[in-house]
Amino acid sequence: MPLATREEKPADKPLGSRAPDFIKASRTLHTSWRAGIFLVGLAIVVTGVVMLPLPGPGWLVIFAGMAVWGTEFVWAQHVLRWTKRQYHEGTRRLKERRAARKERKRVRREAAGQGS
Repeated sequence: MPLATREEKPADKPLGSRAPDFIKASRTLHTSWRAGIFLVGLAIVVTGVVMLPLPGPGWLVIFAGMAVWGTEFVWAQHVLRWTKRQYHEGTRRLKERRAARKERKRVRREAAGQGS
């Protein structure tokens, strides 16, 4: 599989298993692979959940576990894509609010300067 270019969007990547072809060729080996990926992802997610009330990057670790699951499970890929869309939408709204606040401050400063 070729590397993704910067212009490529996450939706352009195919969904499904990213296991090597020799693993996908054997049903038993592929099932074992998926079970291993699930257990590793589960251990990472559980560690992240434990970190939520404790000091540490809980959410970051949870998303790392989801990324591990996303290498093998379509449902996790959907969750990660939804999360990425929400993140980008939130940062866009935050930038808009900051720009609007900056504009309001500029207008107030100009109005205060003209009023004296």
